[in-house]
Amino acid sequence: MNFELLPQDCISHILSCTSPRDACRSGLVSTTVRHAGDSDSVWEKFLPSDYQEILSRLVSPLVFASKKELYSKLCRPLLIDEGRKSFSISKTTGEKGYTLSARNLSITWSSNALYWSWKPLLQSRFAETVELRTICWLEIQGKISTCMLSPKTTYRAYLIVKFADRAYGLDALPSEVSVVVGKHQSQGIAYLRRPESNRPTLERVCFLNRIEALRSKVSKGEERVPHEREDGWFEVELGEFYNDGGDEEVKMSLREVKGVHLKGGLIVEGIEIRPKD
Repeated sequence: MNFELLPQDCISHILSCTSPRDACRSGLVSTTVRHAGDSDSVWEKFLPSDYQEILSRLVSPLVFASKKELYSKLCRPLLIDEGRKSFSISKTTGEKGYTLSARNLSITWSSNALYWSWKPLLQSRFAETVELRTICWLEIQGKISTCMLSPKTTYRAYLIVKFADRAYGLDALPSEVSVVVGKHQSQGIAYLRRPESNRPTLERVCFLNRIEALRSKVSKGEERVPHEREDGWFEVELGEFYNDGGDEEVKMSLREVKGVHLKGGLIVEGIEIRPKD
């Protein structure tokens, strides 16, 4: 097809039915197609249908000259809801993603300074993170409504953490992780340790017999470990779910409540919910 023979608004309509990636690549065809692909009518279709409402929740207003520029800026995490969440869209699909800050989570005993310490961290996008001082009962939960997410999309949830130099006891037993949406439940177990800490430690050797006995009581599932991100944080997959477009509550959690040993040094930034690659 010779696009040069088509009116520019017709070319724009065709491109709006493709994808952001295809619209960008189309600019290689000709100058006419590139201009059509850059038009607001094309990129309006790629933006989330509720993008105006999302813009109203931004901590810092965005300045943009076109819908394409707006799309590009939304691909980077932006603080919303008084800084307690961050929002972004997928660069390739425009699907929505959120990160709930630690303040947006339910963390057992996090209001007790004996067990948890709230403080700013320069590496965090949020004003506060929370560090585990010492505790035997570790339970972190987050919730989000599916109506906030993109419909007909598979999502994964991740706990975003760091490990203090003094971290201890976190991988003596696996933590149970889960994502529940309606009748759907995704479960697994995760070991909260740095990737370089896979080799046995003195602590783990000392507690080996007790640990093996306790592990037999932990529900079986896929074993997960933290993976380092480009931003220097580590992420632990909690599970995945499919958003069919309804209005249901997504419940995400990490729990280690079967052991009686103390643990500490876990730094929590939040829980990220993003489209599955």
